[in-house]
Amino acid sequence: MEQIDNMQSIPDLESALCSVFQVDLPEPKQGVLMELYVQTVLFCRQCSFKKEQTSALLSIIKSIHEANIETPLNNIQQCFTYCKELLLCHSVRRPPFSINLFSFKEATCILEYIHNSYMRHYKLYKYIFTPQVKLDLSLTYSGIPDQEESFAPAENVIEETQLVPKKDGSPEAQETSITEPGGATLSSTSELKTLIEKEVREQMMLVSGQLNQRMKEIADQHIGALYSPQTNQKVKK
Repeated sequence: MEQIDNMQSIPDLESALCSVFQVDLPEPKQGVLMELYVQTVLFCRQCSFKKEQTSALLSIIKSIHEANIETPLNNIQQCFTYCKELLLCHSVRRPPFSINLFSFKEATCILEYIHNSYMRHYKLYKYIFTPQVKLDLSLTYSGIPDQEESFAPAENVIEETQLVPKKDGSPEAQETSITEPGGATLSSTSELKTLIEKEVREQMMLVSGQLNQRMKEIADQHIGALYSPQTNQKVKK
């Protein structure tokens, strides 16, 4: 905190925070994270917080961010609950479980700041810092051998020579053509596989759309709960 307090310009402050938190991320992730920490320090200076208070709030912001990006799934409600628990542990004196580092007024101001600066941009931070989950689907058909080993093209015909006895007893060579089994059913099997793959793709797109819609509804419910008057009254209590 001595090093951070001595930095007044934004570039110097970013450099100090990057060194203190040992942030080694590629751009633009590092720039986004440094902006989050810099704005937190500026908020603490605006509120005239002590060094211990600024250090604790930076740690709270860091912990909330790590809880957010530990999964690509929607966990905004868990993050907000975790935020309130951390803030409560630093607002009530109950050794060795908690310490009254922030007053009630300061805790309320911090909660409002975290809600406006981080929770409102919760999806943005998750999109930037969490890996995207993609489904790679491949189909296997049980009971159907590989096409290269089992099927020959329909025009490939094997020529055979068969000896047929003549009336006088001397053999006569007769050519016959035999088509490999399965050559006639190759096109129908390919059409069947194409139809199955098309149907599966359509069903996957439908399920994916329904899942995205459901996740959007859950996120809207959580955001609505955060803004509801009942939640604000509970926080004030």
